[in-house]
Amino acid sequence: MTARLVVLISGNGSNLQAILDACAENRLSAMVVAVISNRPDAYGLTRARNAGVPALSFPKRPDESRQEYDARLAELVAGFQPDYVVLAGWMRLLSSVFLNAFPNRVINLHPALPGAFPGTHAIERAYAAWQAGQVDRSGVMVHLVPDEGVDNGPVLASEEIFFQPGETLEAFEARVHALEHRLLVETLQRLTSA
Repeated sequence: MTARLVVLISGNGSNLQAILDACAENRLSAMVVAVISNRPDAYGLTRARNAGVPALSFPKRPDESRQEYDARLAELVAGFQPDYVVLAGWMRLLSSVFLNAFPNRVINLHPALPGAFPGTHAIERAYAAWQAGQVDRSGVMVHLVPDEGVDNGPVLASEEIFFQPGETLEAFEARVHALEHRLLVETLQRLTSA
C-alpha cells in the first residue's frame, strides 16, 4: 500500500524535496498528495509544482483566530485523505482543533534532540550554547504531535551530531539539514512499510 502524505511547509522546502525525491526513487512507499504553505511565497510550493504535486497557499486571514484557521486547514487537509500529515518546516503551532482531526498521524521534524531547544531557531540556539561551553552536541528528532506541546511529542527517531572544533554556524547548519533529510525519510520509510 502506498501511504498518502500531506506536507505542511512555511519556507524553502528542502525536507519536502528529500521526501519527493525518496518517493520518486521508490525508496519511500508513499506519495505526496498535497503541499500546503501558510506563506504564499514559500519556495517549497515551487518544489511541489515542479514535482507535479498540488501546491496550495493557505495564509491565515487577519480576522480569524488560531482555532478558526486550524479548523479551515484541517478541512482542507482532510480532503486529501492523508495517512500522515508531515510538518516539514511548518512554522505555526497547531491547535487541538487541527491535531484532533488526525490523531497519531501528525509528524514533526525538529532540529534538536528530544527535550532540548524546543521552538524556533533551535540550530542557532544550540550553536550558541556550544560556543558558551554548555553543550557538546545537538541533533535532530522526528516525533508525533499529539497535543499543543512544543516539540515534545512521542519520539519516533533521533540522532546526535557532535560539534566539531572551529565549526561555523553555517557548516553546522548544513550538517543538521543533511541529517534532517535522511532521518525524516528513514522514519517515514519505517512508518509506511509497517
